[in-house]
Amino acid sequence: MLNQAPAPFGICGVSLRSPAARDRLAPQDGLYSVATRSAAGERLRVIGCLRELLVGPEDPAAVVRRIADPAVSLVTLTVTEKGYCQDPASGALLAQHPDVRHDLAHPEAPRSVPGVLVAGLAQRRAAGVAPPTVLSCDNLPANGATLQGVVLAFAALRDEGLARWIEREVAFPCTMVDRIVPATTAADVAGVARRLGVEDAAPVVAEPFGQWVIEDRFCGPRPAWERAGAELVASAAPYEEMKLRLLNGSHSALAYLGSLAGCEHIADVMNEPDFVAFVRRMMAEEVAPTLAVPTDLAAYQARLLERFANPAIRHRTAQIAIDGSQKLPQRLLGTVRDRLRAGGSIRYLTLAVAAWMRYAAGRDEAGRAIPVADPLAERFAGISTRAGGDPAALAAGFLKLGEVFGDDLPADARFTRAVTDWLRSLTLRGARATVAACVST
Repeated sequence: MLNQAPAPFGICGVSLRSPAARDRLAPQDGLYSVATRSAAGERLRVIGCLRELLVGPEDPAAVVRRIADPAVSLVTLTVTEKGYCQDPASGALLAQHPDVRHDLAHPEAPRSVPGVLVAGLAQRRAAGVAPPTVLSCDNLPANGATLQGVVLAFAALRDEGLARWIEREVAFPCTMVDRIVPATTAADVAGVARRLGVEDAAPVVAEPFGQWVIEDRFCGPRPAWERAGAELVASAAPYEEMKLRLLNGSHSALAYLGSLAGCEHIADVMNEPDFVAFVRRMMAEEVAPTLAVPTDLAAYQARLLERFANPAIRHRTAQIAIDGSQKLPQRLLGTVRDRLRAGGSIRYLTLAVAAWMRYAAGRDEAGRAIPVADPLAERFAGISTRAGGDPAALAAGFLKLGEVFGDDLPADARFTRAVTDWLRSLTLRGARATVAACVST
């Protein structure tokens, strides 16, 4: 669709952290291959949409100029939850975040997502250039509204007039992107090279399934994505909640429980009947009742089980387990709150939360260190040390993380008691025995 009306489009890829992707892509003119894998085999396709590659820390002004360029009509983001510099429990901008404070002090050299966006939008406003559409593709509830909120909050700290202009002129549509894309490994690079006959330093591995739902709210030209299968809708909220709670919530639950049980990949976890029964029941009995989606939820859940079990997609549990403090509020805790309000079961959901705590404590069931990758990892380590191996103390320590659990969940005895009981079982009996006990009743 990039070459179709209303105009030719290309993508300027920007990394705000590492030059690694640019360094792999630049020598091959931005070309890369997508390896779509299933039990039936692999299909390769070479993609040529990247026309320019920028690295923020090397030249932040170049990134800002590109956002301010009148030729740019869309700024899309896939930066993961922690890239928004927000409180994951409330969605509010963390004004004291080190990157936010840096960008307010050095607006000419921003490094955070809101800082970079506001700098580019400020230049467009000053030059009288029409604004772009800013399109989040991250796994956040109301991702467009969340992004708009942190951008407006940051802009207001710089210039109230600028914040009002952004609120009035810039579109922030919500989206839902659903495709499992594991991190590329050295084996993937070697295998793709053998099949292509040329070296590709930056292949992407993906499952066959793909869904992109976009709110039809733009303030400038865009590719005709709907001709290639994207769904343009009035509201993405029902779809995004379905994906966050069913796919992402289940993925996280399987990742933490599977990691504790020694499973390296999600497909390995899905080879164990008790884990399959656990995730099936969690989805059907506790998650699905909280959703109102214009689609067949039972069919979606069945398809998810097939996707998780895809033996050709080696999605590492450790990759999914990254940044749990940022993901749990959206993936699991919103569902918990809805179930508590309805007086419903939270049996499976609380086991998933306890598995995260057990994982975040930093030791596996054999006593080996777990390399916990999370913005709050140092605080996790302190909680674990102070707990001294006592599951109740460990649960109490984690429940004091207000940015994860808020004030309401730690005050609800139904939630805290269930989480503490499951954490005790995981600590004393292990993940496999605990999951078996969970699904046996």
